[in-house]
Amino acid sequence: MSQDRRYPTVTAGPGFSRRRTLISLGSLAGAGLAGSLLNSRLAFAQGRPIRIGFQVHRTGIGAVYGRWFERTTTAAVKLINEKGGIAGRPIEIVAEDDGTDPKRGPEVVEKLARQHKVDFVYGTLFSHVVIASAPRAGELKIPYFVVSEGYHVASGKMNRYCFQPGITDVRAQVTAVASWVLGKLGKKVTLIYPDYAFGYDHRDYFSLAAEKRGGRVLEKLAIPPAERSFTKYFARVPADTEVLYHVMVGPAVLTFVKEMGEHFGRKRPQIFGFIDSLEGVDMASAGLGYLDGTYFWEAFPRYLQGNEPGYVKEFRQRVGVNDSGASLADPKDVSTFSHMFGCWETLHVIKQAVEKSGYRDPTPGDYRKLIESLEAEKGFAEGLAHPQGAKRFDGRLHQCFGHQNISKVEGGRLKVVHRTAIEDGLYPPEGDYTKQPL
Repeated sequence: MSQDRRYPTVTAGPGFSRRRTLISLGSLAGAGLAGSLLNSRLAFAQGRPIRIGFQVHRTGIGAVYGRWFERTTTAAVKLINEKGGIAGRPIEIVAEDDGTDPKRGPEVVEKLARQHKVDFVYGTLFSHVVIASAPRAGELKIPYFVVSEGYHVASGKMNRYCFQPGITDVRAQVTAVASWVLGKLGKKVTLIYPDYAFGYDHRDYFSLAAEKRGGRVLEKLAIPPAERSFTKYFARVPADTEVLYHVMVGPAVLTFVKEMGEHFGRKRPQIFGFIDSLEGVDMASAGLGYLDGTYFWEAFPRYLQGNEPGYVKEFRQRVGVNDSGASLADPKDVSTFSHMFGCWETLHVIKQAVEKSGYRDPTPGDYRKLIESLEAEKGFAEGLAHPQGAKRFDGRLHQCFGHQNISKVEGGRLKVVHRTAIEDGLYPPEGDYTKQPL
């Protein structure tokens, strides 16, 4: 691919409503967004759009996340464009479905870069797709902003074009909450996790944290993400387990949690889960009553706690969720609230990086300026652009660090009982992207 990727002529305003998926993201944007673009066309008349390729999980095991990532992306772009865009230029989103498929992921990256000629690629969640896709972004020398949580970016094993600036990684999350879990719930732990890279991060880094804090992992149970029946795994949980640590993803997460309750009943150990096991699932669903008194990690509390600042409430309104984290249009449509904010925050990081660096066009020189500018960033202040909380950014790792929350299930709702400090999740760096060539 030529590094001076020529871009097509694209008009702002009403011209955005073409067949390919643009900022409106199809029917999700609605007439309000079209109107805001029409009102902004004069402000944007002098600059071509910043075209961001959105690698979205519309189908496959990540579809529920993809749906809410798309809605959040639409809302963030609408806000940014209402406020003048990026350096006076509107954002244009070009979305492509990767099917949550690691084989399709690199193809989507290449299509976005070569065919759609976007400035950046963004939005990938599932770690096995990120790991497969990031090398192609590096080969194409196009900045690749993931919203994944996996440790793969911070590990130093990706490349200098790959960033995760809007959501924390699993190693930081586990490191931050381990002391509370082992100190409050028990020292003997059984881990249940999905059988791919994201799950392995949980396995490896909670085991490491437990060892350092006097805990012991009794059993490690890996479950294929497409699994539909789980009782056989619960039967392998050692009888002397004090804490059952679970994280699960995929279309059968509700079945997973229900069968966990059916298997253990009232004699269950303490249970600590990552909210991934119930993202997109109504806590009031039948069969989940046994979860009262159990605990979950949350990045961003699904239920409004009552003491949030105004920008958190504005974020909820703009992405279309109610006080329980479900869709304002359909209370049965529950959001992926602890993950989708990463799209919102990442888009605001891209805006800041473009404006600070003076990036104009997809050329090697402008990419260098943008990458080096972002690597020099130290953090992001809490506010409407970063509603989940303040972030520390490590340019060596291309990774942000932030607060984590531990919530207790009470009456079918999640109540925050502990919020970590950013420092609780820090760990020694294992790489330094700034030493890699561009």
